[in-house]
Order: sequence, then structure tokens, then C-alpha cells
Amino acid sequence: MAVSGVRRIKLGSQGLEVSAQGLGCLGMSRISGTSLSESDMIALIHHAVDSGVTFLDTSDIYGPHTNEILLGKALKEGVRQKVELATKFGISFTGGKAEIRGDPAYVRAGCEASLKRLDVDCIDLYYQHRVDTRVPIEVTIGELKKLIEEGKIKYIGLSEASASTIRRAHAVHPITAVQLEWSLWTRDVEAEIVPTCRELGIGIVAYSPLGRGFFSVGSKLAESFSEDDFRRSLPRFQPENLAHNAKLFDQVNEIAQRKGCTPSQLALAWVHHQGDDVCPIPGTTKTENFNQNIGALSVKLTPEEMAELESIASADNVKGSRYASSMPTWENSDTPPLSSWKAA
Repeated sequence: MAVSGVRRIKLGSQGLEVSAQGLGCLGMSRISGTSLSESDMIALIHHAVDSGVTFLDTSDIYGPHTNEILLGKALKEGVRQKVELATKFGISFTGGKAEIRGDPAYVRAGCEASLKRLDVDCIDLYYQHRVDTRVPIEVTIGELKKLIEEGKIKYIGLSEASASTIRRAHAVHPITAVQLEWSLWTRDVEAEIVPTCRELGIGIVAYSPLGRGFFSVGSKLAESFSEDDFRRSLPRFQPENLAHNAKLFDQVNEIAQRKGCTPSQLALAWVHHQGDDVCPIPGTTKTENFNQNIGALSVKLTPEEMAELESIASADNVKGSRYASSMPTWENSDTPPLSSWKAA
């Protein structure tokens, strides 16, 4: 389906305006390294910006570090002024082991390093990628507030934060956006996280809106996983769960055929229809997939179609957790009280 233009939305209540759909850049620099052409990825980023998708999402852990360097190269020659640049800090690899950090020294060092790799003077939206449960969230946000005052970042975001963590953070400095996993097969955030964001005037950025690619081709996706693809370890892609989840894809695909769109466009359109405070950030490394993704903006769903999709995609219709139980998510992101930090 053709798209006549990418509309703009306000993200949060502090003045950030972004394209209604963003571009997740993780896949352009996979952690294990790939044969992807840097020039092709830069060309894709430029194509996205020229198409009106100006909200670009990266992180210091993507690569690690190489994704920010790639974005830095892509943002040369007048491109920087056209985009809303988001990156993240908070996951550190030491001795091959991941560590979540939100202490002030790490926050500042992470920002300085990202500014250098991105080769920019200021980051538009700076997220805490995962919450450090050892550090009161007030301490982390306090340092981010200083970075705003110094002109190094413009807006603060959180990723995979619980409702209580979001509230405590927002009390220190307004949070502009919360990034969370939200799609037709991941809807647990609708109970508490999404209402909390809306109560506080915080924008919502939906990552993996295509179910980590599941809504592109269904269970066939697992056949294309490389040996080092982290999705191999995700519970929903295990054989005992995948066969069941394939039925969900088949039902979505049937509706998409009636609508004259692809199943991935339908899944993206469902996210778009959640409200003008929601911005999905599907990722891709192929121009044709990008063009298909922005076509989702032209798919209009009736209340009846939304209800049909949501009945198909109810929680009990999806088998397997979205992450392994040991992974840090919003469900285990509460931090100690501020008083404990002061006493330390």
C-alpha cells in the first residue's frame, strides 16, 4: 500500500515532536557482527529520512558501539538537523558479562561516549536502557537532569520500567518517553504501564511491534535464524510454542488479506491505532521492508476490526514468555528508596 506522507506526533509533554513511525537501527549492527554493507545501511537511513521517518533509535550496546558510529556517519551533510536522535545507556559488558548500571558516574560517562561516537553535540532523547535495581531511580534521573542543564541531552526516556519506577522518575524530572515492547503478541503493558504513561503525559515508544519479525512471515521466520541470532533462545520461538503461535499468524494473515495489506502492515497498523501518543519503531535492513512498513500508516482499522484482532491476540492465545525469566524487564525494575542511597 502506498503512503502519502508520514505524519508527525508529539511525544510526551515537554515539546519533542517525532515522525509517527520511527526506525529501529539495532539490526544494522548486530552484536555478533555481519556482512551488512555500511554504505547500504547509511543509504537506508537516508532513504528513511527522505521518506519522512526521522525518529532514529539506537543504543550504545548495539554492536556494541558500532551502531552509534554508523548513525554518526549517516547524520553528516545536513542530515542531523532533520532527525530526532534517540540512544540509550545502562547495559555494560565487563568480562563478557552484562551488567546493568545507573550510577551517576556511569550515566555521565555513557553520555559522553555516545556523543563522541555519534559525533553530535546533543542527544535528543536519552533513555535508560534497563533499570539498575541497585540504584534509586531518583539518583539516575538526577544525573540525567544535570545533562539536560548542560545541553548534552534534550529529553529523558526510560525503557522497560515498572509503573512505580516511572512515577518516581517523573517526580524528579519529566519523562518524555517510555520504550516498551508492544505488539499483537505482547500486550501485558496495557494493564498498568500504558495507563501510567498516559496519566503522566509520557509518550510511548513501541519496540518489536512486529513480534521480532514474527508478523512478517510467521513460524517460517525461525528457519532463517542464524546460529548466533538471540531470538533462538526466546521462549516464543521454541518448537513447543512456535507451532501454537503460528495459528495466531494465520488468523492475522486472513484479516490482512481481506484488508488488502500484508500481515506485518496490519500488525503495525494495530499499534498505530492505539493512539497518537504511541510511536512504533520497527527495524529493518532492507529498503523494500522499510517501504512496506511505512505503508502501515495508510491502513485504517474499524473498531470492529480492532476488536477482532484483539480477540485473536489475547494473552492466552500466545505461548511462551517474551524473554527468559532471568532477563531484566519492567516486571523486575523497582529500585531501592532514595533514603538508602543517602545512607550508603
